[in-house]
Amino acid sequence: MVTRLDRKLANIRAGRYTRSDFVIADAKDSDVGAGVTATGFDWTAKPARRRSRQQFITQIEEIIKQDIVDIMLVSQSNLELLDGRGAFVGSDVKPAIRGNLETMCWGAVRHGVYTQKPSVPFRDTNLSRAIANYPTRGTDLALYSVSFSNDVELDIRTLNAFAEFRAEAARTNFKYFYEVFNPSVDIGLDREQIGEFVNDHIIKSLASVPQAERPLFLKTPYNGPKALEELVNFDSELIVGVLGGGAGTTRDTFELVAQSERYGARLALFGRKINLAEAPLHLIVLMRAVADGTIGPEEAVRAYHGDLQKLGLTPNRPLADDRVITEDVLTVAAAKAA
Repeated sequence: MVTRLDRKLANIRAGRYTRSDFVIADAKDSDVGAGVTATGFDWTAKPARRRSRQQFITQIEEIIKQDIVDIMLVSQSNLELLDGRGAFVGSDVKPAIRGNLETMCWGAVRHGVYTQKPSVPFRDTNLSRAIANYPTRGTDLALYSVSFSNDVELDIRTLNAFAEFRAEAARTNFKYFYEVFNPSVDIGLDREQIGEFVNDHIIKSLASVPQAERPLFLKTPYNGPKALEELVNFDSELIVGVLGGGAGTTRDTFELVAQSERYGARLALFGRKINLAEAPLHLIVLMRAVADGTIGPEEAVRAYHGDLQKLGLTPNRPLADDRVITEDVLTVAAAKAA
């Protein structure tokens, strides 16, 4: 079954990329790293309250039906629920599951202290079960994530776990995309050095990987224009995507889409930036417009607040505050573009 994602990736690889080929993924896999807080809030309730798991599934179904995002990333158990409700039947949205989760992502566990130590690999997903009934149910695409700590023992453990995953993916005909986080603890590097450190580890960790086991694309933090352009220009066969990180302001969301596309990324994979928004479907519409270049980031923030007003929803921040870029890595490039 050929999906919109397949067509876009084919265009990118063939050198036919246009801005309409920029891929948007909704990372609704938050339950793998959190608990009750994973589902976000129902802002239509008065007062707002956390969504139940069933409400979370319903929102995912609404986004699938909206048919703008290209990938819907979920946990394996939630994919089963969605399949039971026929959510992906006839859809051009590609389902994907979390293939593992570094312990650095367990920071959303209330009262947890996992992020105070360097991240280690953890995996409990059953690939053979996920692919058993694909394409009618399940999926053949997973996300595999790693982080490197500049600690030889920990990084060898990470690389060995990655090799084990690739071997299982090969046995089960599973495809994957590869997420490389910034170090989860302070290793004494500044922002530019972290970008270089992560870029080198991406290239190094894939150097011995044969074509049949290489990822469809990358997912990595946006460490600024210099780091992104360096990675994009190093190997034209690597399709680079950026992750969303924290929720930030609405301007942060649109600015990250615009900057990542401008400096060579071809995918945006956002979790909290969508999940914690007051009106996720309206945010996604404007993310697509920013990626296509039909609206600028600041104008998109104004449009989003206009949508909230029409919906009768109170914004989490006043417009003046929501127009502000709060993520340092976005500030310099935004100032240059102004």
